[in-house]
Amino acid sequence: MSKITKKIKTKNPGQLQQHEGRLPVVDLPAKLVQALADEVAKNVISRLPHIPTIPRRSPRAKKSDKIEDAVFLDTSAIIDGRIFDVINMRVLTGTFVIPESILLELKHIADSQDMVKRERGRKGLELLDRLKKSKGIKVIHLPDKNVTGNPREVDEKLIEIAKSYKGRLITCDYNLEKKASISGVLAININSLANHLKIKAVPGESLHIRILHQGKDHTQGVGYLDDGTMLVVENASGDIGRDVDVIVSRVIQTTAGRILFSKKI
Repeated sequence: MSKITKKIKTKNPGQLQQHEGRLPVVDLPAKLVQALADEVAKNVISRLPHIPTIPRRSPRAKKSDKIEDAVFLDTSAIIDGRIFDVINMRVLTGTFVIPESILLELKHIADSQDMVKRERGRKGLELLDRLKKSKGIKVIHLPDKNVTGNPREVDEKLIEIAKSYKGRLITCDYNLEKKASISGVLAININSLANHLKIKAVPGESLHIRILHQGKDHTQGVGYLDDGTMLVVENASGDIGRDVDVIVSRVIQTTAGRILFSKKI
């Protein structure tokens, strides 16, 4: 290799320095240096053997056991049957949940030696089966192998499950309604709901009613409004089977509902 001689300006003007046998130190622009580095990197990478990249697996999402807008049906509400009319009218919506404990209790009632209980249990199972087959209504069965058919255990377990899923509870049982309320679970009592929907007759209002049977007092006649409210009519025992016009005199509220007392016009 031939010797390379280069004159380089120093800090002192006029002073020259010779470099023999080596390349001079040259200041290059930063952009040019970067471009050269990129080109070298591309050449090096192109000569390397191909290594296939393994796609990174996204972590599997855990299967959620959440039930959207859960509505739990109690045995008493299923046997009562009125809740199914409300559901079919789409007044009450959500995912209707039947826990294993409720299904087991229904089966026990359906297999009872008592004819009345047996008929009620079979009626409840039949209504439940109809609901499952209804279009546009979501009904799910929630397995639970740790629950027996003991009524007290069933109630406590139902409240516990409804609370864990942040769901609502439908019942006809007054005690279960109060227990659920104390536990922070929203419970809807069908009987209370029916009472709120009854005709709000007030003293002084005129009604047309058919006398169906005699009251506790032998002079009283008893009829019923369309919503089932009992109407006691004074001095109407002789009008059984006939329609009469009456005026409401007083209203009594009981745990079973309202009773209206009236007099013939």
